[in-house]
Amino acid sequence: MRREINPSNFPEPQSNYSQGVVHDASAARMVISGQVGVRPDGSIAEGLDAQMQQTWDNFLAVLKTAGFDKADVVKVTLFTTVPALQEFRRGREQALAGHAPAATYVQVAGLADPDFLVEIEGEAVKAS
Repeated sequence: MRREINPSNFPEPQSNYSQGVVHDASAARMVISGQVGVRPDGSIAEGLDAQMQQTWDNFLAVLKTAGFDKADVVKVTLFTTVPALQEFRRGREQALAGHAPAATYVQVAGLADPDFLVEIEGEAVKAS
């Protein structure tokens, strides 16, 4: 069982995410390593929009390979080296089809490769 938490005495989320997510402790839990904008052929997608799309594609591929669905995602964290809050919100909406996990956006000085602009990690939970 999964329940989104948005306290009534808090400001409303500014996009489609939840302040917290409660899930059943007896569920299967998947922790997804940071995914970046690297295509299956090993090349790095060029530009913020292309990397954002490829990063979400990679995130969803890991999720699907393990037998999880978009609706099982309970937390995502996006790291970016350039201002990209609106792009993150748009990408999350498109990739998760309106699903609202807990979410964090962080702008950092750099990622593992200087050509990486975006990295997304997360957690998913589903009934086992």
